Formats: sequence, structure tokens, C-alpha cells
Amino acid sequence: MKYRQLGDSDLNVPVVSFGAWAIGGWRWGGTDDKAAVRAIQRAIDLGMTCIDTAAVYGQGHSETVVGKAVAGRRDKVVIATKCGLRWDCDDGEFAMDSVDNDGKAFRLYRNLRPESIRYEVDQSLRRLGIDRIDLYQCHWPDITTPLDETMGVLAELQQQGKIRHIGVSNYAVDMLERCMSMTHVVSVQPQYNALARDIEQDLLPFCREHGIGVLTYSSMAQGLLSGKVTMERVFPETDLRSKKRWFTPENRKRVLDMLLKTQPIADAHGATLAQVAIGWVVAQPGVTTALVGARNEQQVEENVKAAELELTDNDLRTIRTAVEELGAPI
Repeated sequence: MKYRQLGDSDLNVPVVSFGAWAIGGWRWGGTDDKAAVRAIQRAIDLGMTCIDTAAVYGQGHSETVVGKAVAGRRDKVVIATKCGLRWDCDDGEFAMDSVDNDGKAFRLYRNLRPESIRYEVDQSLRRLGIDRIDLYQCHWPDITTPLDETMGVLAELQQQGKIRHIGVSNYAVDMLERCMSMTHVVSVQPQYNALARDIEQDLLPFCREHGIGVLTYSSMAQGLLSGKVTMERVFPETDLRSKKRWFTPENRKRVLDMLLKTQPIADAHGATLAQVAIGWVVAQPGVTTALVGARNEQQVEENVKAAELELTDNDLRTIRTAVEELGAPI
């Protein structure tokens, strides 16, 4: 496994990290906890020593599973989690209506108020079974809370020793820059893959210039770029992909046709399409680590091999051209 420094922090993270959204079950059609624990432990054994989760993933369930998996291995892992999406209160900026893993309806709010963050960090520490979080990230901006109040309480938690470093997720450049003027922010977490490249316009260049770490999520476009989402695949309503434009039958067919153009690259490297998709992200200037989900040990082993992939400049251009010819979802 290869490692990179996360921004100017003292954290070294693998170029491919474990994304723990899916193992929370929420919006992914459920989960198998025993398989998830084995997957995380296998990831750690193979050098995938950064685990990124969030309180909202399964309404605390993902953090609980991560906590079980890292028990006795705390000194070997970098644990990143997030705050600011509350399902257990009706205060803040309304985000969405949803249902939990048991089908129970709830409302989700963006809440980055100091009292909420103080509550959330203690809950996350308890579920994770640790005494300090390595990277604590604001999950989404909250327009109902002044930014200085949010950054102020994060700095307070850092001084108290409950968190080591501060990061943000889904923040645009202007807001990231404001956060940086108020406290020490080491990283940002945006969506990024070959189908979603908006951050190349300003966020990635800004992070390169200012030494901000970048943890990308949805590196395989929620599995679409793996080539395993075939035309026969049916997603239950509880799976977020059932409502995504790229996952309609028409668009799925277009993506599968596009992947035929990149299959020769995978074949030449003895790799899978999923590994090529991850390798493409990791190879982009400014990216520190690609967060990739896995539900079992076999998926972990496949993901880890992506870190060893050395795509050529021609490979990277071929992939980019194929995606640009594909265009936007219809």
C-alpha cells in the first residue's frame, strides 16, 4: 500500500481508504454486520488503515460497526467521522425526508450549532469506542448556523483532545477558504469520479495550492464504473441508486457501452474495471486518498489492488476522452 500525508497534518493515509457508508445500511438496502466487521479487519491487515464513516450512516450504526472492527487495533488506524446531519432532532436546516434501516420514516436536518456538535462528538466517541477522533469533519454546510460558531466549537474540541484534526465535507472553495481563516482545516471531502469532475474547476487547484488534503468519495460512482451494475440489476426503493439519473436503464446502457472503451486498459494491467476507476481517481493531481466502500473481504481485496495500479498518461487520457464522449445523463 502507498501512503500520502493528509494536508499538513501528522496523518499518513493510504491512497485507497475504507469508506463506511454502505456498511451502515442506510440508503444501501441493508447490511450484514458480521461481514462488515470482517471486511474492515481485512482492510486493516492489507494496509487500508484509514476508515471514514459518519454519525448519520445508519443513524449511528456504521460507527458502531467500525468500533467493533477496530477494537484492539486502534493504534493501527486513522479514524475519520463526520457531524452535522441529525436524524434525532428537529432543529437546523431541513435536508430531506428518509426512512431508516427498519423502514421507519424520519426527517434529516443539517445542524452545526455548537451545542449539537458537542453532543454529536461524544456520541461518536462512544459508538466508536475510542477517546479521540483523528479527523472530525462537518458533513454538509448548515446555512442556519454562523460559520465562526461552527469552527469555534471544533477548535474547542481540538483543544480538549477529543479530536486531532478538523476537516470539512461537501464545502465549496469560498466556504472552505472562510473556514481556513477561522481555524486550522487540514482536509476537504468532495464527490469525485470520472463521471463527476466538477471539483477540477476550482476545488482541486485550490487544495493543491494551499496544501489541503482531499479525500474523495463515490470513487466508483456508487458502483456504476465497476461494470457490475448490469441491465438486469434491480435496486430496492431503500437503495439511493434507485432514484439516481445515472442508474436508469437508458443511462446504465450508455455507461456499459462506454466501459467497453476502457476495458482494454483493464486487460492490459490485469485489473478489473473497478480497480481502473479507483486508480484513475488516485492518479489525479491533488487527490490524497480515494474512499471506497466494501461489504465483504473479497471487495476489500479488489479495492486494495487498485492502489498498486500504475495507469499511464495515455490510459488516463483514454478514460477521460471516453467519459467526455459519453456526456451527461439523459
